[in-house]
Amino acid sequence: MSDERAERIADLIEPLRVRPGSTVRLARDFDPGYKARIRKKDGVELLSSGIELLADYQRRLAAQDTYGVLVCLQALDAGGKDGTIRHVMSGVNPQGVRVTGFKVPSAEELDHDYLWRYARHLPARGEIGIFNRSHYEEVLVVRVHPENLRRQKLPPAARDDEVWERRYREINDWERYLSDNGFKIVKLFLNLSKEEQRIRFLKRIDVPERNWKFSPADVRERARWDDYQRAFSRMLSATSTEWAPWYVVPADHKWFARICAAAVLAHTLIGIDPQYPRVGDETRRELAEVKRDLEREAPEGAAPDPYAKAGKKGKRSGGKG
Repeated sequence: MSDERAERIADLIEPLRVRPGSTVRLARDFDPGYKARIRKKDGVELLSSGIELLADYQRRLAAQDTYGVLVCLQALDAGGKDGTIRHVMSGVNPQGVRVTGFKVPSAEELDHDYLWRYARHLPARGEIGIFNRSHYEEVLVVRVHPENLRRQKLPPAARDDEVWERRYREINDWERYLSDNGFKIVKLFLNLSKEEQRIRFLKRIDVPERNWKFSPADVRERARWDDYQRAFSRMLSATSTEWAPWYVVPADHKWFARICAAAVLAHTLIGIDPQYPRVGDETRRELAEVKRDLEREAPEGAAPDPYAKAGKKGKRSGGKG
């Protein structure tokens, strides 16, 4: 990985990063239509390059088996979370990636603390875990709809006016704990404009193949647009930290949102810089002995070692299998 390429990636995502300690107002600070003067026709090549880079680093991450990566995706309805996952992760080995979507909590989940159901799905070392919606629902949907807080069976003292500040602190502490233990956290908020959401809703209604993606509940949530914008702004202000910063990804242009998501994830993996494990002298001697045995088994007329003859190296697979 050239330093120049790493610098270009860092420069692209820097305007999206929420500076820890800053006070965010989405409408003022982040433009959903921003596209960094990149043309859409150049976007295909950029995304393809990013996907190739991610595939390489994911193989190394799995082989090193030391770090894990958790990607948290948040957005309003029609923000493009599913498409971002599908496109950005299209080149990686599925064995090394786990995607978890979080819906309405079950009765069992409500019988535990609010982080319990998320902790159960954290990635292992060597894996990339993706939360399609995440523990941040607990300070977004639950905040906009206080009736959800009442369903969580909290004692009265835990439902006072300080509940949201406590949750911000608890989430920050939890993410710090994960980071200290080798799990890097990538937090992406896909920032969609109200008008673009309206257009995407209409497309889901007008195109029969997309009808299944639309729910009347989506429109009811849209009526709470301003409430969600305030909740997102407070969340970004309170939980963008040095160890787990938020990136506000402009989502009105899907192709640019995917480039940005790939760039943020690549930036994280570049920072980890995972390496393939090196084998010791004893293992090398064992490999050389096994190689000689395999070469002696070659059929008459066949090359003893076709890879060595052709000067090729075998590809390494991602994942742990």
